[in-house]
Amino acid sequence: MVFESIREIISTKLDISPEEITMESSFADMQVDSLYMVEIMLALEEEFSIMIDETSGMENVADLVEYVEKKIK
Repeated sequence: MVFESIREIISTKLDISPEEITMESSFADMQVDSLYMVEIMLALEEEFSIMIDETSGMENVADLVEYVEKKIK
């Protein structure tokens, strides 16, 4: 469920097909710049009712999914 929500948010923000986004998709390969990352993080905070403290070290979708799953537990 977390992955699907994150994939949908990224898909919407980057205007790409959700099928193109996998757990291994890197933010660099998807050309996610700092502005896109902020938009994604704000959407995730709203979606999951969490606060995202740190995005450094998040290189791919799997990193983000793992971070969100830890925050919502």
